[in-house]
Amino acid sequence: MPAAAAQSVEVAIEVAVPVHTAYNQWTQFKTFPRFMRWVRAVEQLRPNLTRWEIGTGWATRTYMAEVVEQHPDELIAWQGLGRWTGHRGEVAFRALAPNRTEIVVRLRSAARPTRRHLLHRTPLTPRLIRSELGRFKQFIEGMGQESGAWRGVIRKGQVWPQEEKPPRSRVAGWPVG
Repeated sequence: MPAAAAQSVEVAIEVAVPVHTAYNQWTQFKTFPRFMRWVRAVEQLRPNLTRWEIGTGWATRTYMAEVVEQHPDELIAWQGLGRWTGHRGEVAFRALAPNRTEIVVRLRSAARPTRRHLLHRTPLTPRLIRSELGRFKQFIEGMGQESGAWRGVIRKGQVWPQEEKPPRSRVAGWPVG
């Protein structure tokens, strides 16, 4: 069998919403099937773990993805798990103006371009990402605001708490709060 060839794609789009609105909506993975044609379902198992069902018709695949880096209003980076371990991606957010945001999606895949990996064929991937980003643009600009948000931080796959834990009493048996 031939060795897996790495494929990289980078696609950018501008949306007419503030950076926090674009980022907040992107963190709502369960809404992806509403605007992405190739995403059939997303289940958020933990803040850093998702199960995706992608494809169309008979060519549907399920895979797990781990968010390895996430910084509010800046970046979400993930890697595929299991047989999708060669799949990595990131989406970066950059404010261009108070109500304009640049979104850049970068994907890297070591998957062989076979029928089993339809979404990793070189000619299809850039066009597909551009099309799906266009749908996100229509969705978020049409709504004008996000449907929810997750503002947590993930570093090296570890979820960092959004708030500091309350201080514990130094007196044994003395309750706090």
